[in-house]
Amino acid sequence: MKLRFDVTGMTCAACSARVEKVTAAVAGVEKVEVNLLAGSMVVEAGDGSVQAAIETAVRNAGYGASIAGQKKREEVSVEDPLKQMKTRIVWSAVCLVVLMYFTMGHMIGIPAPGWYHGVQNAMIAALLQALLTLPVIILNRSYFTRGLKALWHRAPNMDSLIAVGSGASLVYGVMVLFQMADAMGEGRWDAVADHSGDLYFESAAMILTLVTLGKFLETRAKGKTGDAIRQLMDLRPKTATVLRDGTQTEIPVEEVKVGDIIVVRSGGSIPVDGSIVKGRAALDQSALTGESLPVEMTVGDAVAAATIVTEGYLEFRAEKVGEDTTLSQIIRMVEEAGGSKAPIARLADKIAGIFVPTVMSIAAVVFVVWMILGQGFEFSMTSAIAVLVISCPCALGLATPVAIMVGTGRGARMGVLFKNAASLEGLHRVDTVVVDKTGTLTTGKPAVTDILGDEKALLPVAAALEARSEHPFAKAIMERAKGIAYPEAAQFETLPGRGVAGTVDGVRCFGGNRRLMEEQGIAVPDYPELAQQGKTPLYFSAGGRYLGAIAAADVLKNDSAAAVEAMKKIGLDVVMLTGDNEKTAKAIAKTAGIDHVISDVLPGDKAGAVKRLQAEGHRVLMVGDGINDAPALVTADVGMAIGAGTDIAMESADIVLMTGSLTGVSGAVELSRATIRNIKQNLFWAFFYNALCIPVAAGALYPAFGWQLSPMLGAAAMSMSSVFVVSNALRLRFFKSKTVAAPAAVEKPIIKEETITETVINVNGMMCPHCKAMVEKVCKAVPGTVDAVVDLQAKNVTVTGEADVAALKQAIVDAGYEVV
Repeated sequence: MKLRFDVTGMTCAACSARVEKVTAAVAGVEKVEVNLLAGSMVVEAGDGSVQAAIETAVRNAGYGASIAGQKKREEVSVEDPLKQMKTRIVWSAVCLVVLMYFTMGHMIGIPAPGWYHGVQNAMIAALLQALLTLPVIILNRSYFTRGLKALWHRAPNMDSLIAVGSGASLVYGVMVLFQMADAMGEGRWDAVADHSGDLYFESAAMILTLVTLGKFLETRAKGKTGDAIRQLMDLRPKTATVLRDGTQTEIPVEEVKVGDIIVVRSGGSIPVDGSIVKGRAALDQSALTGESLPVEMTVGDAVAAATIVTEGYLEFRAEKVGEDTTLSQIIRMVEEAGGSKAPIARLADKIAGIFVPTVMSIAAVVFVVWMILGQGFEFSMTSAIAVLVISCPCALGLATPVAIMVGTGRGARMGVLFKNAASLEGLHRVDTVVVDKTGTLTTGKPAVTDILGDEKALLPVAAALEARSEHPFAKAIMERAKGIAYPEAAQFETLPGRGVAGTVDGVRCFGGNRRLMEEQGIAVPDYPELAQQGKTPLYFSAGGRYLGAIAAADVLKNDSAAAVEAMKKIGLDVVMLTGDNEKTAKAIAKTAGIDHVISDVLPGDKAGAVKRLQAEGHRVLMVGDGINDAPALVTADVGMAIGAGTDIAMESADIVLMTGSLTGVSGAVELSRATIRNIKQNLFWAFFYNALCIPVAAGALYPAFGWQLSPMLGAAAMSMSSVFVVSNALRLRFFKSKTVAAPAAVEKPIIKEETITETVINVNGMMCPHCKAMVEKVCKAVPGTVDAVVDLQAKNVTVTGEADVAALKQAIVDAGYEVV
């Protein structure tokens, strides 16, 4: 089972490596993944009995751990730590500015008070510097408490480096104070003058202030990595209008129950998932699917939470509420993906585990070497401190998780849901896309493509026969016959495996395949071109006379050809996988622009076809519906389920496209490539930064150029490296696909204004709930009324819909009430 923990106290990659190590050592733990950015840990264990042992092990290592979810997601915010850090920075900066005025003001021509100058006032100057440094130490004491605690547990981290570096400066300054006091007591004023220039208090204060400033900028930037999740959370309506006992009541969305009838008007948001029972509207589903154009919905259609009614009026039955809604599942999936660890992060994790101890060892060696070379205590200590403060395991630890979190969040806004970081990374390697035909490349239901014969004579007869049939081809014919008049068929009967029969206008008629026509002795022509195009003809006759044929086929989705072209444009080889015969499959593939076809494949053999492609050296992305294609989705290097966005829990797929369109495939691959490219940039910077800066800090340039790096500059550089990595990852928020074109301008679904018209009628004579129910009942009975709500106090009824006002008034009067 999986246990999820919130971990506190982690500040760098060394921390996360330490937490992972001590947790993995707990008996019963099988696998551990720690996410530094999210402050979380996922543990796979045999059972939940290891929870207490894990919490104890993490606590003993100097950190905190508790089962995740004890706080609501909405309560998790970066504002509190940012506010605290801002306070520390402001007051630290005030003290530091004053301190720098006294210690370095004379270098730029700013005069100091007379009592500060002179060897006689050296002790006053030294004590003033110490007193100005003390508040900075106190304000930023967390580096010492956390860093020294980690050092005590033999697991030094970034805080340990800062604590040792700034602490060494502070301790050295205090030692110099005592030396100055001793020299003054003995009257050795030359020694006092020498010592007064060796105070390191400003270095300690500057290091702490600059590091805190860097952490502030880093934390603020990291806060933006969760913007996608917070934006999704913000989409959830806080209330819902529920229709109970004929009365509309506004309640908190948490109180909505399965089966409730929800009312949503123009401009309102769908609060939970359900299916429409009344009304018609245009819905903006961009928050879930990434599609910017509104979609027309009517009775029977499914709606999902967080979609917006841009125009119209709906009543729908709640089917999924709370954590079961599509939006909640998306949020959970994005959080889990952002908090998971990509395989590319393993190298950084291994290095982080030994990085800080190695740096501390380097600093010690640098100090000893320079002392041996005769450079003196001050020079040696400066170089050692510079090595400590410039080394930054933060950048190393943040390089991967920030990019993963931003990338998965951006994917969610595009309608692409990555289940974990491994799927996001794996997608960038694929070179072959295997596309299932039915329901993925095509609409999944037949549509009429050709009418061969006299349409005016043929279509009414076909509609009369097929009106009572449940066959998919019958539905296609009825869709084509919308808007025409046709008679009702008498003596209707279904002829299994052949077609249907019935009497239309007194004439016996038949509709079906060639076999049925042959049984009736009716000669039908051959249509070889239909078979070549993957179309199936249905033949019709009346009174023994052949009327013609209607051809139907599972047609391509409108954007499938464009989606295939987009995949080719980014270098992907597209293969269509289908159970159709070779001739039909090639005809469909040609229309879609697909060059490679694998036909005559049974559902159970699809995984074998994927394996054969993998055996040829291809990295395969399988795109299917997530149900029939489950074995192939699991077998492929990456499995992508394509759906309409109402059922995203497709366990067989690594990635879920929220739309029913293939256009998201190329965009998802491009996003994966951009994310991995960003991670590699971050890792390169983190490694390059340390590889370059540590030797410089150690004094490698001093023999040739006489350059020695100041610890203060080292602290600034260290802070900026983390900010650079996070800022680079944040660029992914603005990712745009180069191959997925903006949706073509189409006519916006028009919902008649009358359907959302509200008419208020003043009514006298209503006295009690019985009167209220009666008036509402008679108003709802008037044709065109969508809803009617009585307000007893205001003595009126509000009628929603397109009902005739005169008819409404008459109905109220007929019920025994007076219309004012």
